[in-house]
Amino acid sequence: MAARLAGTTGLAALIALAATAGAHADTPVKFTLDWVFQGPTSPFLVALEKGYYKDEGLDVSMDPGQGSAGAVQRVASGAYDIGFADVNALIEYNAKNPGKEILCVFMAYDYPPFGVYALKKSGIAKPTDLVGKKLGAPVFDASFRLFPAYAKKVGIDPASVEHVNLSPQLREQSLVQGTVDFISGHYFSSILDLKARGVKEEDIVAFTYSDAGMDVYGNGIIVSPEMAEKPEVVKGFLRATAKAWKEVAADPSIGVAAAKARDPLIDDALETERLNMSLKMNVLTPYVKEHGMGDVDPERFARSVKDVADAFGLPNAPEPEKVFTNYYLPPKEDRMVAP
Repeated sequence: MAARLAGTTGLAALIALAATAGAHADTPVKFTLDWVFQGPTSPFLVALEKGYYKDEGLDVSMDPGQGSAGAVQRVASGAYDIGFADVNALIEYNAKNPGKEILCVFMAYDYPPFGVYALKKSGIAKPTDLVGKKLGAPVFDASFRLFPAYAKKVGIDPASVEHVNLSPQLREQSLVQGTVDFISGHYFSSILDLKARGVKEEDIVAFTYSDAGMDVYGNGIIVSPEMAEKPEVVKGFLRATAKAWKEVAADPSIGVAAAKARDPLIDDALETERLNMSLKMNVLTPYVKEHGMGDVDPERFARSVKDVADAFGLPNAPEPEKVFTNYYLPPKEDRMVAP
């Protein structure tokens, strides 16, 4: 009898121990980037490597992406819980999928990095010269998805351009080899990747969408409908990410080191330039310096939603609050960043 009681007591202790361990188990979160591991997205890697997500009780797994708009599809399919994606692709998705909206919960790129790029030797000198030319781009590239809107702004028919579908790895290489006439992509990606292939910056022709008057936002952190129902998880993820972004903005070398730890083949100097370029052009804007990262100007955001819906030819623009919410954001003082 005593042996049996001892055994029962031991079993109860094991069950209690397992229950306690389960209660403290970290919440698994599948996160997708928009692109490969690079300087501009290194704050996510910093938060992961320094244990900031772990401190919030999150077990985050992180994968690279193949295009900003593609991250929306990954989250929409349920394959990922949280993503870093182009908010304009999100506007299109939500307009076409009422009742299944995905939310942007943290705006990272207050100014968009979108554009198209050619080489001077192609003879392309102004946007109208793109007519009849071949555009090389991954189908999920955000700049490619928004090209019709850009074309409308500069007065050309997007159908007058031939699209050549390329993998991310072949995009800049194809432009250098001359198999396409121009490419689309984030400014800090394409310009520096062309330079890494031996192209001089003065030999690159860049048309940014902002210069054409497209006052839209760029990438943000998006969450699936299921994840949106877990506010403490989302808030914890944003707290950890904001903490890391502040550190990277103050010392970009921290971000470059984190990116290199994930991809040892990256060029330190190139990634430092890329990260500094994204911070200066897309992140540390006058609005962000005053209000902190993550939030949006409500009036500007409402205009951008309508403009993007018009550009995509959508019958109705989604309500802005069904695209972005600041509900999950950390306090303003925790989102103030400065170089």
